[in-house]
Amino acid sequence: MPILLFLIDTSASMNQRTDLGTSYLDIAKGAVELFLKLRARDPASRGDRYMLVTYDEPPYCIKAGWKENHATFMSELKNLQASGLTTLGQALRSSFDLLNLNRLISGIDNYGQGRNPFFLEPSILITITDGNKLTSTAGVQEELHLPLNSPLPGSELTKEPFRWDQRLFALVLRLPGLASTEPEQLGSVPTDESAITQMCEVTGGRSYCVRTQRMLNQCLESLVQKIQSGVVINFEKTGPDPLPVGEDGLTDSSRPGNSFAAQPWHSCHKLIYVRPNSKTGVPVGHWPIPESFWPDQNLPSLPPRTSHPVVRFSCVDCEPMVIDKLPFDKYELEPSPLTQYILERKSPHTCWQVFVTSSGKYNELGYPFGYLKASTTLTCVNLFVMPYNYPVLLPLLDDLFKVHKLKPNLKWRQAFDSYLKTLPPYYLLPLKKALRMMGAPNLISDNLDCGLSYSVISYLKKLSQQTKLESERILASVGKKPPQEIGIKVKNHSGGGVSLTHSKNFRKLLKEIIGESAPRLTELNTKEFAGFQLGLLNKDLKPQTYRNAYDIPRRGLLDQLTRMRSNLLKTHKFIVGQDEDSLHSVPVAQMGNYQEYLKTLASPLREIDPDQPKRLHTFGNPFKQDKKGMMIDEADEFVAGPQNKVKRPGEASSPLSPKRRRNVTVIPEVHEEKMENGQIPPDGFLSKSAPPELMNMAGDGIPHNQLDSLSDDFASLRKDGLIHKPGTNALTGGSKNGSVSVEDRKVSVTSALGTVPNTLQITPAMAQGINADIKHQLMKEVRKFGRKYERIFILLEEVQGPLAVKKQFVEFTIKEAARFKRRVLIQYLEKVLEKIDSHHHLNNVNHINSRSLC
Repeated sequence: MPILLFLIDTSASMNQRTDLGTSYLDIAKGAVELFLKLRARDPASRGDRYMLVTYDEPPYCIKAGWKENHATFMSELKNLQASGLTTLGQALRSSFDLLNLNRLISGIDNYGQGRNPFFLEPSILITITDGNKLTSTAGVQEELHLPLNSPLPGSELTKEPFRWDQRLFALVLRLPGLASTEPEQLGSVPTDESAITQMCEVTGGRSYCVRTQRMLNQCLESLVQKIQSGVVINFEKTGPDPLPVGEDGLTDSSRPGNSFAAQPWHSCHKLIYVRPNSKTGVPVGHWPIPESFWPDQNLPSLPPRTSHPVVRFSCVDCEPMVIDKLPFDKYELEPSPLTQYILERKSPHTCWQVFVTSSGKYNELGYPFGYLKASTTLTCVNLFVMPYNYPVLLPLLDDLFKVHKLKPNLKWRQAFDSYLKTLPPYYLLPLKKALRMMGAPNLISDNLDCGLSYSVISYLKKLSQQTKLESERILASVGKKPPQEIGIKVKNHSGGGVSLTHSKNFRKLLKEIIGESAPRLTELNTKEFAGFQLGLLNKDLKPQTYRNAYDIPRRGLLDQLTRMRSNLLKTHKFIVGQDEDSLHSVPVAQMGNYQEYLKTLASPLREIDPDQPKRLHTFGNPFKQDKKGMMIDEADEFVAGPQNKVKRPGEASSPLSPKRRRNVTVIPEVHEEKMENGQIPPDGFLSKSAPPELMNMAGDGIPHNQLDSLSDDFASLRKDGLIHKPGTNALTGGSKNGSVSVEDRKVSVTSALGTVPNTLQITPAMAQGINADIKHQLMKEVRKFGRKYERIFILLEEVQGPLAVKKQFVEFTIKEAARFKRRVLIQYLEKVLEKIDSHHHLNNVNHINSRSLC
């Protein structure tokens, strides 16, 4: 359940106006509302929790916290007013304290017992400010300082005020007061130069320098994509750099590596994605990341930990280790210089071990608890978290199952006991659970010791109780107004001590309401409401304010009884005193409150294939398209290869490409599950003559006897029925009895027996235009959801030019598929790429043989 906390600058400087006449505070309110609409497209937004904090004095700065609903959040947002000082440091501290309010109670931080990435509360803190000087009652501050003292108990256990699953993003408004005559510069939005930028980068976020309304919209689109479940980790290199890798993917010892110069990938501060379980919707894990100290019974107190763990990686190539049934955790790394460097080495079958300094008892660096490894398709880098000192444990467990058959001898038990001595105490319980899952005998004592002293455990329990009391106090103050300053008392002369009931005008108005006297028409201004007629009160119809049943006239008994029965049994469809039109009216403040409606809906069913990206929510516009082309976050600009955010070229459809009528051609679709079971995907694109049973298939596997009929010579079957032979620019009729439509004129293509097929010459300019159109359509097809890849292979068949050009298009399609993680499509395309290479090699051999014969 993501937590979205909005910190709005309510200082007096937010009253400044832009060139459009709106104030900065109005723009901030509109930005929050637009962000909520963009977020509502994702079905996962139903579980979002929204909080609102301002620059007021604590605890009155919290306008919407843990208990307030979405309607309260929107009401408080619209009622914000800009006044006061720019106390950004105090506001940030109050925001982090609000997020950390229940962490000690729930035990999510697990102090002294290892860090569990799967125990998290992903939080995004978005602050909107004008970036002016920081002011306080003490004067103007040049630097951003967060107060060290916090009312929250247990805050001394972490050095920083934030946690590893909390990131700060800042929208710094720099909109001009006068309209600019210079054209707007498109591209990535730069970071701001204010004091908050460094704070954002420390938490794993960033700042945006917003100069136009368009840039603000792009930043909000980017922020919506930043809502990811994960934790931030500091990755730092230890030891020498690895040996350079040659073009063949092997290490080249002849090329010296620069081990002393600092490189960007040596130290990275990035997120690891913690994906929720597809069935339960909650992240599941087995192993923690070790602490940076060895727990000891003699420790009087816990040493404070850093919010982000420092994980060191060794660049020594190792073989990935894993055995059957032993659980492990796998987390994908956010794109960074480190992931780019690992992917460029193209070594998916080697790994780099990771350590935490001072986590072991007898080793300063500690023992490895996992490794970094590139994926098999070289599209991402994953962090595998294993048991502590796994290179020693895994061979022991392998011998236990395969050699000793779950009956270990004395030598094995001595080796296992020696391993347990190097294990931090908090690893004993998860290891015991893992051995039980594997079916191993009970090898660990039931009397487990957490490694913490009694005084530390008592202190943690005391902090939990104190946090509950402080939490109740803070939550009770949410929504209250700060006390007003005492001013000058002014004597009230309006009433004169006379009661309102003694007023002549009040008694006169009261008589008119109850019907005892009619209003005087002479006192009404009829000119002010020209065209309207005034309805006079009917003296016969008096209000039914009966307190005694005997006061009801005899002729009105039945009518009154009917009304009383209706009120008692609630048989009417609208409330008494409310007509049908007002029944469906909604106050303006509640219009567009889609969050409350989402909460009433039933939980959606889980996806059949959780690996496929979810379809965006298109509430209000079923034709709305994804605006990923507007993403402006430059954090991934340096990432090349499969992780590269490739800028989509804007090739327009060439006017030289003729309109064609498609022939029915179907590429069978193989499910990923069948491929994992060993079924071979098709080697070619299309069969020269597809059998009827193949054309009627939709998503099922291909029988093996039909794979032989697929094209081996890479003959290109076009949409208009013509066959393009490689190495030529001629199109030849390919069907026995078919008709093609070129510029709405049908050309009859007769059988090749006894007749000369029609040919159509394609100029290089036409071929270039056709290829440009195909490239543009390929990008659209790869981006579509589902696994219907027929259109992609048909487009690849239509590429004009030699095999080198076709190979370039296939490689381009593989890169596009890698961006959207189309793993099944990548496997198909790699088979096609191998077919092209083999065909190209065969042509070269035939050419050499023909020359030798000559």
